Amino acid sequence: MLKLSNVHVYYGHVHALRGISITVEDGKIVSLLGSNGAGKSTTLKFISRLIHPKNGSYEMDGKSMLKKSPGNVVKSGIIHCPENRRVFPLFTVEENLRMGAYSRKDKNIMEDLEKVLSYFPRLKERIKQKAGTLSGGEQQMLAIGRSLMGKPRILLLDEPSLGLAPILVKEIFAIIKRINQDGTSILLVEQNANMALSISDYAYVLENGNIALEGNSKDLRNNDEVRRLYLGG
Repeated sequence: MLKLSNVHVYYGHVHALRGISITVEDGKIVSLLGSNGAGKSTTLKFISRLIHPKNGSYEMDGKSMLKKSPGNVVKSGIIHCPENRRVFPLFTVEENLRMGAYSRKDKNIMEDLEKVLSYFPRLKERIKQKAGTLSGGEQQMLAIGRSLMGKPRILLLDEPSLGLAPILVKEIFAIIKRINQDGTSILLVEQNANMALSISDYAYVLENGNIALEGNSKDLRNNDEVRRLYLGG
């Protein structure tokens, strides 16, 4: 479905991605793990066409995406939910969710709004509340919900657990799993490696812009090196 091959990205003279190759198959959750500065968020920005590669290929359904604008990437069904939520604080919950559907022309927006609210009942309770007054966990739910309103085929999730209490992290990951089961493929960037590996099908471990390890998530969860470096075991 989505395929990156030998992608190199630079920030000036800094070689941020060093020939990475990643595949996200239809209906799967793929985790992208690694420490700060490993290149995880850069990978998502590249997929969203917010930054440009030095070389490499990027395909969706076998068609090159390298000349697509960020807006056309969204229209292709690839939606990026960025780190740090970035909700519109002066807009209500409903207005934020509707903004996620800005590029859509179909007549199913209200139906999808109800579906998103079924994932996040707390947002339904606060539908007319300004987003800036929500808790951190509620804002994260809103950011994910807004992304879903774009009707993604692939959802790019950047650090959805960042700054959240453990009980909220479990809730968010349960919802992510449900979203995937309902048919949305997910590329998940996450520092909470244990939670990410528990819900994903396949995983890549990035180190200094290189893919250091990859494999079935269950196998990586039992890998001694992964356990030592990322799982605290």
